[in-house]
Parts: sequence; C-alpha cells; structure tokens
Amino acid sequence: MEKVTMADVAKEAGVSKSTVSQYLNKRFEYMGEKTKQKIEEAIERLGYQPNYVARSLKQKRTSMVGIIVANIMHYLSTEISRAIEDFCQEYDCHAIVCNADDNPEKEKKYIEMLRAKQVDGLIIFPTGQNHDLYERMIKAGYPVVFVDRRVENLEAFSVLTDNVMSTYKAIQTFIEKGHRNIAFAVQPLTVSTRKDRLEGYKQAMADSGLPLNNDFIIESSIDGMKDKLEGLFSLEERPTALFAGNDRVFLKVVEFLKEKGLKVGEDVELIVFDNIPFAHLVEKPISFIVQPATEMGRKAAELLFDQINKVEREPEEFVFPSQMV
Repeated sequence: MEKVTMADVAKEAGVSKSTVSQYLNKRFEYMGEKTKQKIEEAIERLGYQPNYVARSLKQKRTSMVGIIVANIMHYLSTEISRAIEDFCQEYDCHAIVCNADDNPEKEKKYIEMLRAKQVDGLIIFPTGQNHDLYERMIKAGYPVVFVDRRVENLEAFSVLTDNVMSTYKAIQTFIEKGHRNIAFAVQPLTVSTRKDRLEGYKQAMADSGLPLNNDFIIESSIDGMKDKLEGLFSLEERPTALFAGNDRVFLKVVEFLKEKGLKVGEDVELIVFDNIPFAHLVEKPISFIVQPATEMGRKAAELLFDQINKVEREPEEFVFPSQMV
C-alpha cells in the first residue's frame, strides 16, 4: 500500500496542507468546527498516520519521555509509572518504560539509549550508582526528575516520601503496644530510601530509651533474606515485632513465617513500608505504610514537563507524607 500523505488528506478534505498541519498540531484558534470535522473524517477514511519523525525534527521535540524504573517488581514503581503515563497521555506525549533491575550498568545503558533516541526528558528511579552521569545531565540542562530515591550531593528535582518520619512513627506504634524486641529487615543499604528507613528505626528506638540490638537488624538481598531470618528467629531472645523495609522483603518474611509455623499477629507483629495491592485480603492484622503513588507520579511528570517547556525554577526536593493503614 502507498503511504498516505498530508497532501492526500488535504485534497480529500478540500482544505490546504497548512490547515491539516494546524489540525494535527492542535492549533484550532482560527479553525471552524466544520473544517475540523472534514479533516478528521478524511484522516479516518484514508487511514492517515502522522510522520512523528518529521514532526519532531521540525519542532525539535520527539514528544517522548523515558521512565527508568530501578526495579519493576516493586508495586510502588508500577503505580508511579502509571500516573506518569496517564499525565503524558493528557499532553499527547509517549512514555517509554525501562527496568534497570537495580543494576547501575543496565541503568546507564538505558539512559544512553533513551538519550540517543532523543527523548525530551527522563524520570529516573535511581540506582544511585551513576552519580557522574546524573551530574552531567543536570549540568547540561537536560530535563531530569528523580523519583522515590534521593541522589546524594546533587541539586536536582526529586520526588520522595517521608521515609524517616514514617518509619519513626511505625516503630513508635510497636513500642506503644509494649514491644521491646523489634527487628528491622531491609535490602542492601545502597539507596536513600533504605538508609532513611533504618535511620527512622534507630531514632525511634533511641528516643524511647531502648537499646539497639544489631542482631535485630537484617540487611540482605532478597535471595538471602530467608537465611537471615532463620538466624534472627533462632536467637535465644527473638523479636516479637518486625518492620519489613519494602514489599519484596515483606513477601519473604511472610513466606518464612508460614514455613516455620509462626503466626502473624500472634507470634510476631508486622508493619510493612510499601504499597501492597492485596493488603485488604490479609486476614491477620498487618499495618502498611502507604505512599501517595499517584500524587508522586503526577508531580514528577509536572516537573519534567516544566523543564521541557523551559519554565524557570530552581531544583527542589518534594517530599510527600505517607500514611499508615
């Protein structure tokens, strides 16, 4: 089949090419409803597909943005990415989602690939281990927003939640219920979220006058988490409460407790820091710290679009409060 051109649409609709161009670029100021309808019907009849490459060369934009997720397995990442994609749809922009698997080398390749494709900007859930690359983009004025995780020693637009305070309040809740042996399970402390949550735990314990037992702090990869839990619950004085640092840690904890015949809410009480889609189906009492994923995603998209549109503003960190339910 021959490719349908803008000239074909103009001829079919009985208007000029410039009028069709104005329609495609949503410049309707001086265009009547009948003209819009004729062009729309002509496009439909002919099956016309706009040449986005040609348009991007003319406008010096691709109307595409990249989202690089640290690990797509985290439900929060999926929720935030969905909110960003919804925002992009409203503004006739396409979002490309890439999964870095918490691998800095993979993240670096995705950044380079997306920039080679000339996407208009990037929203990154950073691994935190490509600092020089992040810094070069910021200094060059390339539109970038960091989400969920802070990049240390870099002035950039960031969207986060209040990890320290939310964890602090959660540990206080345990203490108010009479718990003294409180454990904390987290993945390797390579990113700000995990470090901040551990800080909140330590602050709450210290402010309550409780000793910090390093045996109660588990830092492990997901694959090694069960072995660490085995050691924790083999202690002579084992924990009665446990704080799971995110959704993936929580799943390993629940799996381990079930294997050991330990009951949530009876043998050990749990609080989880993360959005869990099936939380309402859990029979036993578990508290979840829920992050406002939709609001965070929309704010990240707004900040990126402001940079793309050359809105003058200083880099800023936006911290959204989380809620324990």
